[in-house]
Amino acid sequence: MLALAAVMNTFALAQNGYANAFYSAGVKSMLGSVHNFLFASADPGGLISIDKPPLAMWLQVASAKAFGFSPLALLLPEAIAGVISVALLYLALARPFGRSAALGGALCLAVFPSFVAISRDNNPDALLILLMILSCWIALRAIESGRLLTLLACAFALGLAFNTKTLASWLVIPGIALAYVLCAPGRPRVRIAKLLAAGLVLAAVSLAWLMFVDLTPASQRPYVGSSKHNSELGLTFGYNGFGRLEGQSGGPGQITVIPGAYVPTPARRTRTPAGVPGTPTAAGRSPRSPAPRAVQPATLPDGRASKPIPFGTAPGPLRLLETGFGGQAGWLLPFALAGLIAMALLLGLSARAQAGEPAAGSQSRRRDRRLAALLVFGCWFAVEAIFLSSAQGIVHPYYTSALAPGAAAMCAAGLAAMPALSQRGRRFTALAIVAIAATVAAQSVMLVRDHYVNWLIPVLIFAVALAAIVLVARPGAARATPVALASALVALAIAPATFAAETWGAPVQGTFPVAGPWGSPGFGGVDARPDHVRSYRRLLAFLAHHRSGSRFSVLTVSSVSSAPLILMGTDAASVAGYSGDDPALGAARLARMVARGEARYVLLGGPYSSRGGNGATRATLSACRQIPGREWGEDHRSLFGYVLFDCAGRERALIRAGEAASA
Repeated sequence: MLALAAVMNTFALAQNGYANAFYSAGVKSMLGSVHNFLFASADPGGLISIDKPPLAMWLQVASAKAFGFSPLALLLPEAIAGVISVALLYLALARPFGRSAALGGALCLAVFPSFVAISRDNNPDALLILLMILSCWIALRAIESGRLLTLLACAFALGLAFNTKTLASWLVIPGIALAYVLCAPGRPRVRIAKLLAAGLVLAAVSLAWLMFVDLTPASQRPYVGSSKHNSELGLTFGYNGFGRLEGQSGGPGQITVIPGAYVPTPARRTRTPAGVPGTPTAAGRSPRSPAPRAVQPATLPDGRASKPIPFGTAPGPLRLLETGFGGQAGWLLPFALAGLIAMALLLGLSARAQAGEPAAGSQSRRRDRRLAALLVFGCWFAVEAIFLSSAQGIVHPYYTSALAPGAAAMCAAGLAAMPALSQRGRRFTALAIVAIAATVAAQSVMLVRDHYVNWLIPVLIFAVALAAIVLVARPGAARATPVALASALVALAIAPATFAAETWGAPVQGTFPVAGPWGSPGFGGVDARPDHVRSYRRLLAFLAHHRSGSRFSVLTVSSVSSAPLILMGTDAASVAGYSGDDPALGAARLARMVARGEARYVLLGGPYSSRGGNGATRATLSACRQIPGREWGEDHRSLFGYVLFDCAGRERALIRAGEAASA
């Protein structure tokens, strides 16, 4: 299983280039100074920070320090984290469910499509999942031993996970807390007191870096990227927290076009399709983008989607099986759900059979390793599934990777519980047959919907039919039933494995990494379109022959534009954060930077420029001199036209523009 995971995560990995250029540029910026490292600066000048805690980036910085700054140095830590996750899940499941079932769980995790996709990217999700699995494994050991130190180690690991992707890590807390209260040794008061102590450690580790940033004066650190009030706590619980669940600007149906960071020239109006979310129109604004629909995106000549699918379908109970999420996570969910039910049913029947036993028997039931594992991983599975099915904010398809360990663990629970249930009678064998049949049905629907290896459907039906025949003919057989179930699960893993392996066929889409044959590919290299790269090179040549700022060679609207420039060797920065609407820089501060010679050129337009920008971009539009495109090499074929402005000598005009906007 480890060899399989290693091949899935590393084969043809170099083609991905810098993958997510935003994070890669941040790593390069952190290598430049201790200040940038501590505050997770997204640019060499320390103007604005990355919109996530820094632990995953720090790991990539360490790799770049050891092996040199290169794409593989940034990608390998996450790929290795994916392999270690498979090993840790096996170790966590082997004690409660048995080694054979644990191997089945490891297989399910290794081939889970979205998990493979994020393990081949430099997003922080692979490290997040590794630390969450580590926390659950340590929690199971703490529940078994009752030792406070082990529980505190679990809290420490979970705090590290928080410093990787904030509140996403805390979705395992309900299962861990419930399992410890119900299954750990000791009196109830003692168990609760230990949990409170672990909670203090968790809070201290989780909030240490956030408070370090927020307690540092704003003038001495970068602006907190993607926040509206320059606060890491606000970012954590707002944009990166409850906004994901309740809905937020930039999410499905919440994208509006606002002028202030692009130049709507007549020529550009004719090239920009009206009504497309995120693009300017003739009037400089457009209606809100519609809610996501299950539509087939436009395709490239090789059949892959020309644009990524940023969100799933509308929230609902079947969202995890529908377009967007289904191909990334839905392949084994029916079997996983059946596994959860089977293990709960088995434990319930065992408790009922031992109901008349003395108190020692009751304590033994409470400390059943299987119950603890079911609560820890089963709650993780359920909480993640509910969150992903109901979230209305920015929840991308690759977020389903966090569902992978819980789903894989519940598949292992099914392998352990279903043979034991079948020994209790034929009526319990039906659960295993229904689980297999439902999974085959779900996979068949997804294969047909995606027009992918449809020849596999009869193979799957034949393989699982054989397993069902064995289950019916020899219910409860000591060897035949486990072998039949394991064989069925291996057959059911074929479709997600081949779907996940399609990530080898093209560079990963750095911002929205997905598996599958039709997913939108990335560009490799610096993660930018070829026409944009040509424009960037001409811009760099222009900057090399014209005196630019001492701190910033050029300022852009969004980090999507500045990141490739940073990777190409210049000191660029975004004035409005990743999404192009952060109030990170105002007109007065831009004027001071220009007066001190720190900045001169501002590049407006580009991705996310239609979200309004900020005071600096609006002042640039009215106060700075527009440089004709022929002088610096603008590529007119770009969907979002770039326009370069020279702000040298326009300090007073910038201040007046800012004052007028405030008035």
